[in-house]
Amino acid sequence: MFDTLTDKLTAVFASLGNKGRLTEADVDAALREVRLALLEADVNLKVARDFVGQIREKAVGGDVLKGISPGQAVIKLVHDQLVTLLGEGAHPLQPHAAPPSVALMVGLQGSGKTTTAAKLALHLRKQGHRSLLIAADTRRPAAMDQLEALGKELDVPVYREEAGPDDAPKVASNGLKRARDLGVAWAIVDTGGRLHVDDELMEELAVMKAELDPAEVLLVVDAMTGQDAVSAAAAFNERIGLTGLVLSKLDGDARGGAALSVTQTTGVPIKFAGVSEKLDGLEVFHPERMASRILGMGDIVTLVERVAEQTTEEQAAEMERKLRRAEFDLDDFLKQLRQLQKMGPLSSLLEMLPGARGLRAQLPAGGLDERRVRRTEAMISSMTLWERQHPERINGSRRRRVAQGSGTAPSDINQLLSQFRQMQKMLKQLASGQANALGALAGAGGGAPTSRAARRRAKRGR
Repeated sequence: MFDTLTDKLTAVFASLGNKGRLTEADVDAALREVRLALLEADVNLKVARDFVGQIREKAVGGDVLKGISPGQAVIKLVHDQLVTLLGEGAHPLQPHAAPPSVALMVGLQGSGKTTTAAKLALHLRKQGHRSLLIAADTRRPAAMDQLEALGKELDVPVYREEAGPDDAPKVASNGLKRARDLGVAWAIVDTGGRLHVDDELMEELAVMKAELDPAEVLLVVDAMTGQDAVSAAAAFNERIGLTGLVLSKLDGDARGGAALSVTQTTGVPIKFAGVSEKLDGLEVFHPERMASRILGMGDIVTLVERVAEQTTEEQAAEMERKLRRAEFDLDDFLKQLRQLQKMGPLSSLLEMLPGARGLRAQLPAGGLDERRVRRTEAMISSMTLWERQHPERINGSRRRRVAQGSGTAPSDINQLLSQFRQMQKMLKQLASGQANALGALAGAGGGAPTSRAARRRAKRGR
């Protein structure tokens, strides 16, 4: 996400950092490039203009240019202004005093409401709250079937009933009664998609809101629609009143203009972001962390949280011990790879590492292709436990058997083993909290070619 904007801003700040002192002309030139980068990222014109104007006022009007590191000071101003633009602070759900609280999911057609409703139920369960999903998209039976299937996959109850196209308010009300009977904390109502200019359907939402008294009215907006999403958010907020926004498909938008414009334009906070197609791909939106990602500074806090969800304290301690003693083998690598796959797309994880763009540049084209990761998993899974623990003992016949079992070629096995040796050396050097994720990312991504000298050193190391 934000790849285009991050690349352009990184280039601008690199030029500032190369100068020991800055003049007003230097700041104006840099901010002009920042403004162009924002506009190319589909940020609202007024938002981009105000953003740059406020940074200039603070940079030129204060003592920034007289400081020891004015370039770094300007970068901090941009970071702080981005945080303000994105909403300052996380905005958790606000339940009613007496359960069940209602979360009314609204939005345009195709914005991802149904999937987001299921993701929200999973998120709430991780917080210790039970939910009921209510299928109130009565104009689209397929949406009701989809929600039921998602609920079954997550083991979350779903309420649906046979109803006519105009019976959505009745279905939602009956679903709320069912939620009370079940004693759940939240009733998540999936409504039908509608255009904000459709008076009849917008009135239907107003009726549902009046009957349900929802704690949250969440607009699901497709981040890939750019300024159209901002316009829709403003219209929905004016018509029915929103408590928060969920940016879906944020992982598929390289520009990010909607995320950077919507809160400033509407005054409605972004509460969640959809960062992958998986059902656990819903994150609480933290403006500070997102600003750091946009500026290429990584997001270690979120990365650590994801790792903590998949790893126990004992597992982490055992892995650290193996790394420090250089005992990390292919079986450990396979376990780490499977944990990483549960944490989301590898490209998303790499974004969270400071300096990740430099690491990305070292990987071959298509280095983070998920298919390559699955192929790597297949090759290691085709090995015996002894072979995973002693990869240096895998001879020619074993390589042919592993290749046949994984549907690959012996040359692929050779490449995997070569890359693993290189990764082992890198992990020895890192041996830090980031080592597991960074090492697995590099190995799964394909790694860099191993030099002849490196192979000789690796052989002597065995």
